[in-house]
Amino acid sequence: MISEDTSMTQLNITRRRIIRMVATGAGLVASASSGTFVASATAQMAAQNVCSDPGETCGGWYWRRVADLLEWRGHKVFSPTLTGLGEHSHLLSKSIDMDTHITDIVNLFNWEGLDVAHSYGGAPGSGALEHIGGHVSSIVWLDALKLASGQSVLDVISDSLRKRVQAAADKGELSVSPPPKFSAIVVNEKDQTFVDSKLTPHPIRTYKQTIKLSGAIEKVKNKTYIRIPKYPAPTFDRR
Repeated sequence: MISEDTSMTQLNITRRRIIRMVATGAGLVASASSGTFVASATAQMAAQNVCSDPGETCGGWYWRRVADLLEWRGHKVFSPTLTGLGEHSHLLSKSIDMDTHITDIVNLFNWEGLDVAHSYGGAPGSGALEHIGGHVSSIVWLDALKLASGQSVLDVISDSLRKRVQAAADKGELSVSPPPKFSAIVVNEKDQTFVDSKLTPHPIRTYKQTIKLSGAIEKVKNKTYIRIPKYPAPTFDRR
């Protein structure tokens, strides 16, 4: 979440530039192959179906501002909330795992014709490509996880988050609370209260289940990784 009037010189990138990149194909876009994809950040692209996958503890609300701007430019945007999170937090149960969130994305694609990945969303997004990769012309990761086959989210997250997940698992809990001071790190001060009020606990089994990949993600023609250095994460740096 980035405010219109907030300076981001410390990131060497502005909100307007991020939105411009997103809207012209160098940002968070993975689209149905029936559309014409333009990878250049300086060229306009034809109207697309776009899906933006949220990070852990977040929901579709996280992309509202970006979605508004993309739709203003004529694109159709879908911002799913994965099972057990956000407005679907009432569905939280011990049965929710990585397969559940992969199915959330695959079903959205099948019913609406679409894909994007942010943070945790990179994991189920990669799994979804095993089913829909042939219909996706581009995928972009924004500070998102990229798992190898046989890995789980637990294998690549920070030590501090891994310890919190394990502590919750040892207590038999169904979910993990949002990281402390999360918004203070990745959100401008003006938006912190809003973001904190929307975050919900994340289903614990989604961290622990390993993912099986056949290499479908490598067949997607256009791939971009955007790294926002304000958020310290060696896992993202390596990607």
